[in-house]
Amino acid sequence: MFSRFQHLKENLLNAVNIRLLILSSLFIALGALMIYRVFDLQIVKGENYLNDFRLKTTKTRTLASTRGNIYDRNGNYLAYNELAYNVTIEDVYESGKTKNANLNDTIYRLIQMIEKNGDSVVNDFNIILDNDGNYAFTVEDRQLMRFLADIYGYTTIDEMMEKGYKHATKTAAEVVDDLCKTDRFGIGTYADPDDSKSFVPGMGYTKEEILKLLTIRYALSTNSFQKYIATTVAYNVSEETVAVVMENTGELDGVDVAEDTVRKYVDSVYFSQIIGYTGKVSQEELNVLQEQNSKYDLNDTVGKSGIEYSMEAQLQGTKGSEDVVVDNMGKVIETSNRLEPIAGNDLFLTIDKDLQETIYDILESKLASILLTKIRNIKEYKPGENSSSSDILIPIDDVYFALLNNNIIDMNNFSGKGAGENEKAVYESFLVKKEVVMNTLRQELTETKTPYENLSLEYQVYESFITSMLNSNSVIMESEIDKSDSTYKAWVTDEVISLNEYLNYVISKNWVDVTKLDLGSQYSNSDEIYAQLLEYIFKNIDNNSGFNKKIYKYMIRNNDISGRQICSILLEQKLVEVGEEELERFNSGHLSPYDFMLNRIGNLDITPAQLALDPHSASSVVTDVNTGEVLALVSYPGYDNNRMANGVDADYFSSLLNDLSTPMINYATYQKTAPGSTFKMVTATAGLMEGVINTSSTIVCTGTFDKIDPPPHCWIWPRGSHGALTVSGGIRNSCNSFFYEVGYRLGTLGDRYVPDIGLQKLTQYADLYGLTETSGVEIEESQPQVSDEDAVRSAIGQGTNNYTTVGLARYVTTVANSGTCYNLTLLDKLTDHNKNTLEDYSAEVRNTIDMDASYWDSIHSGMRAVVEAKSYYSGLGVNVAGKTGTAQESKSRPNHALFVCYAPYENPEIAIATRVANGYTSDYAAQIAKDVIQYYYDLVDEEDITGTAEALTGGSINTD
Repeated sequence: MFSRFQHLKENLLNAVNIRLLILSSLFIALGALMIYRVFDLQIVKGENYLNDFRLKTTKTRTLASTRGNIYDRNGNYLAYNELAYNVTIEDVYESGKTKNANLNDTIYRLIQMIEKNGDSVVNDFNIILDNDGNYAFTVEDRQLMRFLADIYGYTTIDEMMEKGYKHATKTAAEVVDDLCKTDRFGIGTYADPDDSKSFVPGMGYTKEEILKLLTIRYALSTNSFQKYIATTVAYNVSEETVAVVMENTGELDGVDVAEDTVRKYVDSVYFSQIIGYTGKVSQEELNVLQEQNSKYDLNDTVGKSGIEYSMEAQLQGTKGSEDVVVDNMGKVIETSNRLEPIAGNDLFLTIDKDLQETIYDILESKLASILLTKIRNIKEYKPGENSSSSDILIPIDDVYFALLNNNIIDMNNFSGKGAGENEKAVYESFLVKKEVVMNTLRQELTETKTPYENLSLEYQVYESFITSMLNSNSVIMESEIDKSDSTYKAWVTDEVISLNEYLNYVISKNWVDVTKLDLGSQYSNSDEIYAQLLEYIFKNIDNNSGFNKKIYKYMIRNNDISGRQICSILLEQKLVEVGEEELERFNSGHLSPYDFMLNRIGNLDITPAQLALDPHSASSVVTDVNTGEVLALVSYPGYDNNRMANGVDADYFSSLLNDLSTPMINYATYQKTAPGSTFKMVTATAGLMEGVINTSSTIVCTGTFDKIDPPPHCWIWPRGSHGALTVSGGIRNSCNSFFYEVGYRLGTLGDRYVPDIGLQKLTQYADLYGLTETSGVEIEESQPQVSDEDAVRSAIGQGTNNYTTVGLARYVTTVANSGTCYNLTLLDKLTDHNKNTLEDYSAEVRNTIDMDASYWDSIHSGMRAVVEAKSYYSGLGVNVAGKTGTAQESKSRPNHALFVCYAPYENPEIAIATRVANGYTSDYAAQIAKDVIQYYYDLVDEEDITGTAEALTGGSINTD
């Protein structure tokens, strides 16, 4: 029995072992097959399958070249490139519902990392936050239309105006809101996470954060068709930022640090108006550049103004290229066929760096000196019955207020945690005053209804601000107003009705855009509209910095804020540094606020540009009279173009836009004023060449020219007259009557005076001096304007004559060299980066004036006599010839001061044209030119003419 069981057991085990062997063999075979298949798929054919899956594409990527350097005539750097590290991002995010949230989160975290280390992100978007914390455009007119067309996807402005006019009228806030929506960049959060329709644009971010996110998202969107090109988030970041970004690249998809160069400007404030700056190309700029070079694209950095703009093609260089293989997400897999870029050419200017900087400092110190001459310890200047523009004085209260008005003192700091004792006291007084003002205005607009003419000046200012605000915000639609309407005139011109009556009237005439008001129904009655209009007014002026400044102005005038408090706030905000002795005298009351402020201006602790009072701007141009080269072209004030290049510093750009001294205007090439008596050499040339006078002709000045009506007067009238003068004497005495007569004779046909004939002849000779065209300098310049009315007055530089300082510089250069009129140039030579000369520039001769030598002698001797009559030119060490000019633009503001000259008189080498806008008298401009000549000929130490200021003497009598 046991034997049978044992045998059965053995048979069963043998059967199981055979099956296990078979199964094991089968599994081993299958496993081997699978391993082979995996090996075949992943190793043998893996790359092919991966390539097929990724849908690889080969594209060509351009490599930016290094921009050429800019030097002065002596080889000193003015602009160069510096190695830097930039933070970049590529759009590697898959499309889908979560793309915006993921990309925004990455960018937001990246911004925090960058700013934590003290670096700044790019903010070259055309929208900024204004002083009141509201969104505002930084461009206007056609540039704004181009920006809006790009935002809303229109190829041209015309297409936007035809198909989407509503987009052309969008406000900055509306543009931001549109871009934040889910169909664009999805910047915001859901009020209800479970409701897909509850997204609130911008929610969860500050306005500053929204703008930073928008700037980067918008830049990324312009590259949406070529995602493999990185977008720069921050330029020239610190090593700390590089380290933290590289440490976190695993969590920041698409983020990288790239080695690059950034543009640097030497002593930028002195040269910003000439050199300009670079920035990312706009669509409109790109369209123009691509006509010249098809290789430009939207990622390029190009010259935006000045020489950087005009010499873009020479400075840009030649791009390199490389082939990049990208997957279907736009991510770069490999690169090949790299062609290195070629650096741009180097440019040498005719400018002398040291001369340029010294003249700038001279202008600043002389402007400060004029201010010191005119500032008085008074509350308000009230002109007398016979006062002239040269008599205008500057009350010290205007100086105190200027520090607030031009944002030198930060009013936002008054209510901050770190506010000083005086800041807190002033702010508390302001809150009390503001409540009174708001209550009084509300009462005026609802109950009192005082006619405008019967209001105090203070409340006239407040109500004028309100109407201006309503007009600028298009609440009152100016295009709808009938300006011949009697009620409109009663408010604007006659000032005999109240603001209440005016506003109710514009409502009744449907001149109010009710869509801007918070109305419950479009069918609201006039009372409801007026009530909402009042709410709109008070809401918008409540935190309006412009309106608050009006309140501060009258608080200073009414002694609610003292001069001592203003001076103390300068110290609390660390805006000025004062020596211990002076500080002790001020704190102890032994130094008055008036004297304290004069010391700040005299030491240039507070500059004329910061005050932005008259005068605060000036320009001066120095030329080589024998070559037409510009040795200095100075505009005061300047700005730091380093903060405009390599990604605009938005806060700084905003401060420039709001700066009342308008530092971004090149006063040497843009500002035009009447030339005043500097024009008289043109009239002398016309009179001599046309034969209406000769060198010995005499014209008698009686003080009044009575051949036309109303009769104009000579500047010396009613104190006296000049008597009989030749042309040389006419120039020497700047006799208006002499040149009135010449202008009259030029326009006389037979025995009949025809003004147009006189104007034609004056224009003909103005043209010979280059005054009908721009001067030739290679930067932006205003077109000149030769007078087209009143030949008699035009003969002394009045009428509608208007010229730039650089235009007058070409004119006096032509006088100095006796008739060679150049197209002035700023360019010396162009070299490659190995300093091999590629092009030698020189000023072209525009025309020559072929005039008898005796005529030139009469003009030159008259100009020499002008300078000889000025005591401060005596003993100078070099003889100078020149001509003063004073131009009145407004009776309520000082006249413009001009002076043109050349030196040496015997053998001219340089010519100078100087203008001080609202500079009172040409005597001050002549003193500036004297200092320039002293420096140029090394007749004085530089520190003796720059660095400090003191009250000037002379210049109170018009001698033009």
